[in-house]
Amino acid sequence: MNNSVGNTVRLIGAGLRALLVLTVLCGVLYPLAVTGIAQAAFAGKANGSEVKDKGGRVVGSALIGQTYGDDPRWFQPRPSAGLARNTNNTQYELLVSGASNKAADNPDLVKAVNEAKAKVLADNTVPGYAPEASQVPADAVTSSGSGLDPNISPAYAELQVHRVAVRNGLPPARVGQLVAEHTEGRTLGFMGEPRVNVLELNTALKDLTGQ
Repeated sequence: MNNSVGNTVRLIGAGLRALLVLTVLCGVLYPLAVTGIAQAAFAGKANGSEVKDKGGRVVGSALIGQTYGDDPRWFQPRPSAGLARNTNNTQYELLVSGASNKAADNPDLVKAVNEAKAKVLADNTVPGYAPEASQVPADAVTSSGSGLDPNISPAYAELQVHRVAVRNGLPPARVGQLVAEHTEGRTLGFMGEPRVNVLELNTALKDLTGQ
């Protein structure tokens, strides 16, 4: 009986020691090491890819799209087609990430695309510049799979240059240069497509105009 009790006590003691060691190792040292490496090697990404204005104020994340209320002074992102509306954060209308999952020949989708195309053409028609229907890229009239895409194609950004320039009292060439400066190429030169981050572009535009 005594041996049985002694063995049980030893097993419990060994289990508690293992628990303590593994708690310190996996619950304290490992997270601290991973956090330290992340902060040292890529602090920006580890902290949520924050976008800051020239005053150092965080205005959002480069990973999540925002809307600008159809304000003609700003570059507009892709349409959003999530599954529900967000009543708390009015900066973006999505509560959950997702697409409409409508087929390409779905009448509602075809109607929405045609309406979006007409709106893009109307919104970006300014004195001295009238875009053609063939210039409207797909990302200007369709949402992404997540509905939260922070990027637009260079073609869509360039389509908006004249409107943004007129509304902000800037030369189109200067706004076009701003777009070029914020155009990213394919990842590693072959993955994905060239893209423009709308939040970063509008933040740079705001800094330029002093708004």
